[in-house]
Amino acid sequence: MPLARRLPKRGFNNKRFATVYIAVNLDSLNQFEDGARVNEAQLRKVGLVNGRGDGVKILARGKLEKKLTVFAAAFSASAKAAIEEKGGTCETAAKSAADTSKK
Repeated sequence: MPLARRLPKRGFNNKRFATVYIAVNLDSLNQFEDGARVNEAQLRKVGLVNGRGDGVKILARGKLEKKLTVFAAAFSASAKAAIEEKGGTCETAAKSAADTSKK
């Protein structure tokens, strides 16, 4: 076998700089009261979000049955449409330049 295939591969990769979101599905948000303001702290308190990540991303699995104001780092397009269809709002937390330079 050639030497290049026997030696371990080394070099740069972008894995450490990747953005990792914690996923939360729409059907999980139904446990909040109608008209509630939902953010990452409340999701952690209820137990829907555990572990470390760069924020919460709302995904569109399931059906939302309540009007909610949701604060998250990211939304899938269909989840955003489903929340706004029920009369709720989607707000993203924009990171400031000072926050991103600390990494």
